[in-house]
Parts: sequence; C-alpha cells; structure tokens
Amino acid sequence: MDLTHDLLPTIPLLRSLDASSLKRIADTIRPQILKAGEALFRKGDDGNEMYIIESGTIKIVLPSSEGDEVILTVLRAPEFFGTMSMFDGKTRSADAVAVSDSRLLVLKRSDFIHVLQEDEEALQTLLCDLSSMVRKTDDLVEDLCFFPIKNRLARRLLELCEYAAKESPDGSITLDLSFKQRELAKMVGATRESVNRVLKKFEDDGIIEMENGKVTTVFEREALEALCENIDF
Repeated sequence: MDLTHDLLPTIPLLRSLDASSLKRIADTIRPQILKAGEALFRKGDDGNEMYIIESGTIKIVLPSSEGDEVILTVLRAPEFFGTMSMFDGKTRSADAVAVSDSRLLVLKRSDFIHVLQEDEEALQTLLCDLSSMVRKTDDLVEDLCFFPIKNRLARRLLELCEYAAKESPDGSITLDLSFKQRELAKMVGATRESVNRVLKKFEDDGIIEMENGKVTTVFEREALEALCENIDF
C-alpha cells in the first residue's frame, strides 16, 4: 500500500495536508505489528508517539489496582489514538491492547507537532477528537452512575451496529466485531453473569441472536434505541 496516496489521506487528522506534507510524514512513519491480546502501552508509560490503525482493532482500557478493568472505547482503521500525552507530556492515562491482530503506523511527537503547526485544519480535527474522547468518558460515567445494565448494554450494542456491522436488506444487522460476554461486561461496568442474563432476555425477545455466547446479529435495532431513550429503573 502506498501510504502517501492510499492510506494517509483517509486519516481524518491528515486528510487536509498536501501531497508534499503527506510524503514527509510517510517517510518518517514506522509500522508496528501487534498480536491479539498484546498490549501496545500501559497506563503510566511515557507517551512520545501517536498511532494510526492501518488494520485490526484496539481497545482502550482503564485498569484498576485490583486487576479489574473498564473498556473505554474500541477503535478500528483508520482511527488514531495516543494524542493526549503528546500534548501535555504526561504519562499514558490508560492501556491500549490489541483485540485482534493489528498493524499500526507510529508517528513521533516531533513530526506530529510539525503537522499541527503546518495545518490549522489538522489541529481542529485533533481538538474535535479530544472533545469526542471527553464526551465518551462523560457518557460512560453517566451510564455507570445512573443507568441500569440493560440500558447500558443496549447503548454499547448500538455503537457496535454503527461501526462494526453490515446491514441486510431485511433490516437485520450482522456484527463483524463480536465480543465475549466478559468483554461486554467490561464495557458496561457489570459482571459477566449480569450481562449474560440481559443478553438471554434480549435473545428471547427476538432483539438479538447469539452464537457461542457472542452477539452475532441484531434484529430489532429500534428496540435497543428505545431502551436508550426510556430509562426504566
């Protein structure tokens, strides 16, 4: 793949750059391969690089001292991450772990800052990305504090429908990125047993279909949307 012409122009942060700027970045960027389950960095690590996902899936995880964790977000190509530490010079605020075999492109801080200095639109894109991260964190806190598990789970399944699925002519949605129930539990701040009970109820009601304990198909998207709108305590 030609980075200058094929991949880099599709990255929201870089798509406004001209050909010469893209070539300069392509010359300095380096690839990094991760196996499924491998950590790219851990909370507290130094943060001198940002990452662009060329292929695969990365989860951003907030760990606890007791060994538990909450999955803050799941990212896929051509999304980017690791920018927060590039700005404030502080250590990583969360873990980044490969969900599947992944190939990343690594951009050093000096090259990253040069992009922002050269292109105002790139800076605006980055600020929007950082704002989105804050909003996702706000949503997660709101979910954990106020919403029952079924509503939290409905919201996460809708998110998967948005960016990790294919819609059929009959309206059913096939998820091409499925998580074990333990992973879904970490996304909604619940136990696996609680998530299992809710998913079984969703399946009995004809909202979803599961295979080997994983959600594979969403039949009634509207039902999930209704759960997000009507909070029943």
